[in-house]
Amino acid sequence: MDCVLNEFNEVVPDSLEGERLDRLIAFIGSVSRSEASSLIRNGRVVVNDKEVTRPSFKVSIGNRIEFSVSDHQEKVEIEADSSIDFKVITSDVDFFVIDKPAGLVVHPGAGNSSGTLVNGLLAISPEIRDIGEKNRPGVVHRLDKGTSGLLLAAKTDLGYQFFVDQLSQHKIKRVYKALVWGVLDGPEGIIDAPIGRSSKNRKKMAIVSNGKRAKTTYRVSESWASSNVSLLELELETGRTHQIRVHLSSIGNPVVGDEIYGVNRNNLALKRQFLHAHKLCFEHPRTGSTCEFESPLPEDLKNVLATLDENEFD
Repeated sequence: MDCVLNEFNEVVPDSLEGERLDRLIAFIGSVSRSEASSLIRNGRVVVNDKEVTRPSFKVSIGNRIEFSVSDHQEKVEIEADSSIDFKVITSDVDFFVIDKPAGLVVHPGAGNSSGTLVNGLLAISPEIRDIGEKNRPGVVHRLDKGTSGLLLAAKTDLGYQFFVDQLSQHKIKRVYKALVWGVLDGPEGIIDAPIGRSSKNRKKMAIVSNGKRAKTTYRVSESWASSNVSLLELELETGRTHQIRVHLSSIGNPVVGDEIYGVNRNNLALKRQFLHAHKLCFEHPRTGSTCEFESPLPEDLKNVLATLDENEFD
């Protein structure tokens, strides 16, 4: 598929003073507002030499706006697939809350246009095809392939725009459970360290001085001294790629079963990382009411904890 990168470098005129950044990008770049919001949220828009990730940001006269838009000359169609296995926790007019199993990729990527959660969502809700980015319609945020748990997807443009704004303002609460190597010193902590692409391995993320701000808070739920592991409850303030895994590895407590950021250990018979999106809390886009959902640990993770309990008392 041929792809042309259209680059834009514009100065805000008097007539667009106070306009939202996503509306301005949509106007200048001839893209939908959903696509404009995605560009901004993914750090691909610069205002006066500074990255802006909030779609609702109001521009001022004289602001210099820089961004690029990929013009795909041939669009790869994402096919609906009803055989994809996942659980819909709730289906609202504007959104889905999904319980994603481990091993399922969220959306198509390079060389992979099938077998993803998006393919399955299109089978039950074809109208999401034009919501958000073309290669990941409806996707508001992602979970790694090896991570299970709760995921929010938009069904309408209203829902997508609302949740993108909520994410950029850190108003969507996402709580995870992770089993990590080591017994931590204190009962809770904060990891505030910027994350970017590793200079040693471009397929990995790392703590880098010029990376994007990333903040994770954690609380120790339980520890097993004989096995040298701890169960943590973590909350994301930001949502960088592999954030929890990178942050925990950086303090010497990698996620059990993490083959990329972990250590060479027995992984307690796990075939994936012990990381589960346990809780999701957000404001309803139309009513303003609080929506809160929880997902219990899957059986494979429950079994690991049961084995730890048995070993602790042997």
